[in-house]
Amino acid sequence: MRTLDLGFVGNCSFGALIDKHARVVWCCLPRFDGDPLFAALVKGEIGESSNSLFAIDLEGLEASEQSYIDKTAVLKTVLHAPSGSVEVIDFAPRFYWRDRIFRPCTLVRRISRLSGTPRIRIRLRPTFDYGATTPRLMRGSNHVRFIGPDQNLRLTTDAPIDYLMEERRFNLQGELDMILGPDETLSGGVEETARSFMERTIAYWRGWSERLALPLDWQEAVMRAAITLKMCTYEPTGAIVAAVTTSIPEAPDSGRNWDYRYCWLRDAFFVVRALNSMGAVRTMENYFHWLMNVVAEADGGHLQPVYGIDLERTLTERVVEHLPGYRSAGPVRVGNQAHEHSQHDVYGNVILGAVQTFFDKRLSKEAGAHDFHLMEAIGDKAYELYNQPDAGMWELRSRAAVHTSSSLMCWAACDRLVKIAAHLGEAGRAVHWRERAEEIRQFILDNTWSDKRQAFVDRPGGEHLDASVLLMAEVGFIAPKDPRFVATVETLEKTLARGPHMMRYEAPDDFGLPQTAFNICAFWRLDALAKIGRTEEAREILEALLASRNHVGLLSEDTDPVSGELWGNFPQTYSMVGIINGAMRLSRPWEAVV
Repeated sequence: MRTLDLGFVGNCSFGALIDKHARVVWCCLPRFDGDPLFAALVKGEIGESSNSLFAIDLEGLEASEQSYIDKTAVLKTVLHAPSGSVEVIDFAPRFYWRDRIFRPCTLVRRISRLSGTPRIRIRLRPTFDYGATTPRLMRGSNHVRFIGPDQNLRLTTDAPIDYLMEERRFNLQGELDMILGPDETLSGGVEETARSFMERTIAYWRGWSERLALPLDWQEAVMRAAITLKMCTYEPTGAIVAAVTTSIPEAPDSGRNWDYRYCWLRDAFFVVRALNSMGAVRTMENYFHWLMNVVAEADGGHLQPVYGIDLERTLTERVVEHLPGYRSAGPVRVGNQAHEHSQHDVYGNVILGAVQTFFDKRLSKEAGAHDFHLMEAIGDKAYELYNQPDAGMWELRSRAAVHTSSSLMCWAACDRLVKIAAHLGEAGRAVHWRERAEEIRQFILDNTWSDKRQAFVDRPGGEHLDASVLLMAEVGFIAPKDPRFVATVETLEKTLARGPHMMRYEAPDDFGLPQTAFNICAFWRLDALAKIGRTEEAREILEALLASRNHVGLLSEDTDPVSGELWGNFPQTYSMVGIINGAMRLSRPWEAVV
């Protein structure tokens, strides 16, 4: 049965997902939101007749292991059979070349015999147009060209072309290399190029990882999360995708199937903040450049919650009818209707995502007065809308209301503008924004506390619980030890907690009651517990959440709290952010051992 036991490789331009049997089951080119060259992940179950995959089949396969090469984004899969064992190394090249980053739209696969006389078969079955079109093949002496309607690709290899074309099994005697990418001739030999690319890619990722400011505890988990977040950045523009997949359902047959291959302003802020906490500020700098383009193009100050990675404003949602979906649980969607929504929390997320650029001396160029005045237009919009109905951060599709989480982030927008104005010496503007922030703060305190529920609730005058109010302490709106916040945490736990996991909210939405726990909510919970002094409980929850990751340390959006199975798009940046934030907050200090 298909699961999310997948490894992820990428180079900040595109990504690929590889299962435990060394099959590439998802890969979009030339970028995250492109046409999937391999889409087997959303074509139902995988069998002999399946296409849209890139498989290394070992005859008589009995067992496999998959792991990352230490401190890198290079994936290793080992396959075992009675006849022998095979190792498959997968990676997307990324390294410095001629004083700049080299990150081609290229997937490299290196196959090595480890023992015995293993018999393998290579099934390279790319498709175009979301699996609808089979490319025309043209063979050369050491390559195969795949001719599609909009792009051509080339596999260059030292594997026997006849065996590859006929998908014939053969004895693996030593090593084989396969380089899949643009329809271009390699400048060097296949083995030489693959080996050089691998060595330099490993060196790049180890150099990047070794510069991270890691906590004392849970270092491997944090490093894996950081590398994953880095891979989810689209470096050519600075955008950050929420996940690399589309339409992995939040729960079986739920209809909650969405395309997450775009940049949500909300998710991106949390990614930037998590990486900043580890000293990886270049992602923030690149994202700030992308973000300021969004701000510059804002129509009357209006911001969408989500944009394309190349600043596309229109992400028209459609269903790909010929794809059955993950485990045949469609629909498979391309595009996301959320680009049409009003979600007022985005104004706070924009300013929160940019505020550090006004203070951080490590950046090549600090943000200044001009940037501040552009941000003030965003603050004006936050103030205008803080008490107005919207779709909310959970992106309700059929109804609008005033949401506590949206008002909270509008407060955060004004509050951070106070700090930026003071830093820039603009005392008058600081007073202006302080007055607005206090007005919003009082509105939230007066209208969203429920004596009946003994908690802050989902909307002014409402009665339902929502895990997003845990962000009140996270963004500095309320003191963690405030009795109202402590009571809120306790009430939320009684109602929404499922062991270490956490549901988003208790009220039905457009699709009924959610069936699976939303991973980031569990991390918000442990953060809140740590802030109110229940540190040991928070550490226990973090350990349980880390145990729910897949075999290579990755998380999707949702977890079934009963079976522990991962659901939702994958890997989910929001979830990986939670690992970093939780570990950074709960780790013992280095002074404990130094």
